[in-house]
Parts: sequence; structure tokens; C-alpha cells
Amino acid sequence: MARSGGSVLVRANHRSTAGSRRAFSPNGLRADAPVASPQIDAGASARTRVAARLLPFLFLLYVANYLDRTNIAYATLGMKGDLGLTDSVFGTASGIFFIGYLGLQIPGALLVERWSARLLLAITLITWGALTTLTGFVRTPLQLYGARFLLGAAEAGFFPGVIVYLSHWFIYQDRAKAVARFMSAIPIAYILGGPIAGAILGIRWLGIPGWRWLFLLEGVPAILLGIATLFVLPDRPGEVRWLRADERDWLAARLAEERGAKADVEHVTIWQALRQRPGVLLTAGLFFCYTGGYAFWFWMPTMLQRLTGWTDVQRVGWMGAIPFVGGLIGMLLLGWNSDRTRERRWHFAIPQLTAALGSWCSR
Repeated sequence: MARSGGSVLVRANHRSTAGSRRAFSPNGLRADAPVASPQIDAGASARTRVAARLLPFLFLLYVANYLDRTNIAYATLGMKGDLGLTDSVFGTASGIFFIGYLGLQIPGALLVERWSARLLLAITLITWGALTTLTGFVRTPLQLYGARFLLGAAEAGFFPGVIVYLSHWFIYQDRAKAVARFMSAIPIAYILGGPIAGAILGIRWLGIPGWRWLFLLEGVPAILLGIATLFVLPDRPGEVRWLRADERDWLAARLAEERGAKADVEHVTIWQALRQRPGVLLTAGLFFCYTGGYAFWFWMPTMLQRLTGWTDVQRVGWMGAIPFVGGLIGMLLLGWNSDRTRERRWHFAIPQLTAALGSWCSR
């Protein structure tokens, strides 16, 4: 350090600057970095602010998503008697949702990347909320099939859109944690959904059956959240005021660095990617995971009622919430440990094998 005039000149040696560079590496912040720097401080605060601002709201959106998608599992306890639905009709209505869902997932993700996440998610929420409410007016199986198909199409772009949106805000090493916190809305929706559905099914306001009120009321939060999305969710870090300039610069630099690394990878089409071994294995794993999961989710209230003989739908709702408490704990712990160890494969495989074993033991 030398003093010249009224200024202090600091000469950083090669070793200290190298330490700073190691602390800001493509692989993430090193806990043992020997030199603290304003750049690292800006990075840490930017990551904290982004998570605190975006994840709670995205979490609420996903809770609304799953409440509207799966409330038919509880509504059927009243629908079958009023509309004369058979188990076959209920199963078809539950499954036809995914035909509509399948066709628009990829376009939804592309729109978030090339257009606007804020606008797409807002339109999606308002549309599926309106369709959920309209389901409360169905009177025939055909009308129920149509409502479920359209609901699936309306919801299709939401999840892949959010996953792409997270990549616009979270650096790679934080992304699994962010996705886990976002997806923890699934068990929360089931934990809340059962008791809420049980309470609503017990009402008969204006002479309207409770199952109709379930659809009428649970569509409203999605509509309101869709409107709120227009004002709450920003598209990119560069347009927000709640990040300091140095935080925006740090985040933009890191995300640009990661995009540059991706650009060096050979580009393939969607169909080429799906034909590659990792894509085939992941697709097959998720297919069987969701096949078993949704079969359990959609039929659990009916199975509980038939196995126990309970006529109190509130009791069925509370009992149906119990398995998802364990799901919530497991999801958060696995996401945290996956980021800590930077391992993905076994963190996906072991929970699926455990779930399969549990299903086999419950025969």
C-alpha cells in the first residue's frame, strides 16, 4: 500500500486477486474463499433477494394450480350420486385432463423463453380459474369431459413455464433448491385441499350441492392470482428496482456466463433430445412416477370412504392430508441435499423406488 497525495493506492498481489477469482467461479461460491469482495457480497445478497421476492408468490400459484387440478377427487364423493356417475366416468374425466395438458406444455415453455412469463402465467391462471368455476355447472358426463380437457389445456404451460422462468433468475447451483421450494406447493396443496374440500362439500348454500360450490369457489383464487401476477412478477432481472445496480449486474453476468456455456453445447431438436438415452430414461421414469402418483391422488378419497365406511367427508379430507406431510418433508430435504452434494441421479431414483415399495406393501 502506498500513499500518493491525498489518495491511498492499494496494490493487490496476484495471489489475492486469484483468490477473488476463485470465489466467483462458474461452479459457485467457495466457502473457503480467502478474500471477500464487493462482487461476492452483491452475489449473495442478489440470490437472497430473488428467492425471497419470487418463490413465495410462485409457491402460491402452484398451490392454486393443484387445488384446481385435483379437487375432482373430493368432488366426486358428491358428484356420483347427483349426476349418476360411475367409477369409469370418473376415471375418464380424471384422465382426459392430461390429453389437453400434453399438447401445450412445450409451446408454453417456448413462450416464456421468447415472449413474457408474466403475461403467459397471468393468462394461464385466469383461464384455468374460470374453467374450474364453470365445472361447477356441468350436468352430464360429456360436459364434465369437456371441462376437464379444457382445464388440462389451460394449465399445460404453467409448470414448464415456471421452470424456464426460474432459469432467468436463479444461477445453476441454486436452481434445484428453488424448484424444490416451488414444488413443495404440491404436498401443501394436498394437505390443505383435503380439509378445505371436506368443509365445502358439507355446505348447501342456496340449495346448491357442496360439490358444485367446491368448483365455484376454488376457481376464484386462481383468477385473482392471475390478475396479481401482472403486477408482481417481473420478466427479467434488468427491469426490477428491488435489486441494487451491483446486484443486477452480478446476476446478469452469472446468468449470461451460464447461457454462454450452454451455447457451446451442440444444439439438438426436441425429438433428437427425446431419443437420447438420458431423455428416454427420464421420460420413462417420470411416466411411471406420475402414473402411480395420480392414480393414488385421484382415487384416495374414494378408497378411504369405501375402506372405512365413513360418510363424514370432512373426516375423509383430514385423513387424506396425512401422506402429504411426509411428502413435503422429503421434497425439501432432497432438494437441499441435492444442491449440497450436486448429485441429481440418485436423488431422483431412490424416492421413486421407495414410493414403489410403499405401494407394493399397501396391497
